[in-house]
Amino acid sequence: MQLLFSLIALTCVSFTIHSQKTYTVRTVSFYNVENLFDTTNDSLIFDDDHTPNGSYHWTQDKYKKKIENISLVLSKIGEETSRTSPDIIGLCEVENKSVLQDLIHHPNLIDHDYGIVHFDSPDKRGIDVAFLFKKTVYLPTSFKSHRLLLFDDMSQRIYTRDQLVVGGIMDNEAFYFIVNHWPSRRGGATKSKPNRIRAALLNKRIIDSIQRLNWNAKIISMGDLNDDPRDDSLKRILNTRGKENQEDSLRLFNPMEKLFKKGYGSLAYRDKWNLFDQFFMTPNLVNKSTQEYSFWKAGIYSPSYMKTSKGRFKGYPLRTYSGTNYIGGYSDHFPVYLFLLKERNF
Repeated sequence: MQLLFSLIALTCVSFTIHSQKTYTVRTVSFYNVENLFDTTNDSLIFDDDHTPNGSYHWTQDKYKKKIENISLVLSKIGEETSRTSPDIIGLCEVENKSVLQDLIHHPNLIDHDYGIVHFDSPDKRGIDVAFLFKKTVYLPTSFKSHRLLLFDDMSQRIYTRDQLVVGGIMDNEAFYFIVNHWPSRRGGATKSKPNRIRAALLNKRIIDSIQRLNWNAKIISMGDLNDDPRDDSLKRILNTRGKENQEDSLRLFNPMEKLFKKGYGSLAYRDKWNLFDQFFMTPNLVNKSTQEYSFWKAGIYSPSYMKTSKGRFKGYPLRTYSGTNYIGGYSDHFPVYLFLLKERNF
């Protein structure tokens, strides 16, 4: 595992609300990039389909196009508000460190000077989660990959993604980020539900352990949870809430719940929208203190260029493949983002 970082510089993006106060805004985003594989066959994982001779005929030209597409999206998330790319990015479905290096060094992103935190997960397909950060904004001080141990009915190990935890400093405040890609709904939502319950329990243990070390730490967990905001893994296990004014130090705030209730989604399947891509956070991020970062708002980044423009799947995310037919799009998920605000004192 390689960590790239530099000393934090005193730079920030600011803007004015109601012409009275000036704020620093930070953008946190998450994106399931749908099978970001290189073209090399790795004998330790099942990546054969994503090779030149595999079922997807995954060539270097297609790989370069994928890197270009994903880097473009990442460079644009939140830009209308922050006037720059996200400060923190969580990713899932990346094959290895090499594809992350290609991503951050693409011309769309290289000037933003991102660092990488990444561990190889035991997932059989070789897809991992990863954490990108602007070196001028965030200084990681700790990082760990937490293994999710699952077993099927025959007591055989189910190999899935780890949960990545990164702690560090952002503008003199302690921030922890957890990047997730919970077990899929393969075999049906009901049958696979216990696996996501276990993933939520692991997330809860991680949050509890961080709070025991630093009760005031700001924690944001994000990822493709393969569950919607109202499912048991969020509501019953993690005790999430969707309203900012529900003051309760034991509950976590999930800003995506409000979007889900309004019918918004980050992916679509069989004419139904799901909001699997989510954030949830500790209550100290919704205290609206002007002296520290607090949650402002969250959204789904889904501009027209990322959508299928016609046909049965009009409006759906424009993905890289439909079956094994190459389309040359972006991903089967839209990315999500949130803004943090803090008043600037000059």
